[in-house]
Amino acid sequence: MNRRARMAVILERDGAECIWCRRPIDVRLVEATTEHLVPRIKGGPSILENEIAACRRCNGQRGHVTPAEWIDECERRGWSPNRVAVVAALERLRLAYTDRGGMRRIRPYVESQLRRLTK
Repeated sequence: MNRRARMAVILERDGAECIWCRRPIDVRLVEATTEHLVPRIKGGPSILENEIAACRRCNGQRGHVTPAEWIDECERRGWSPNRVAVVAALERLRLAYTDRGGMRRIRPYVESQLRRLTK
């Protein structure tokens, strides 16, 4: 699946807004990027369950910070990150590795993020 098709699937699934700052994503004004919930550098796979829509600004500024830490930072900045959507994305990722197996490297990361975000 090419990048444009992946983005279309993600926007259809999650809605056309940045998951972090909630700016509406409009290809003419706010460029959407596919962001890895679990960063690739931390073992995050390039599968749809690990990809969310974020504006270029948020994706670039988040870097390799965990979702829970980035939500805290977004709130400090006065934004309203979509915590429910982040938790749902982490749960989709958990279901993917439970059903398919593998992805052992990210399991502790996902579980710790879910614990932190749902307490």
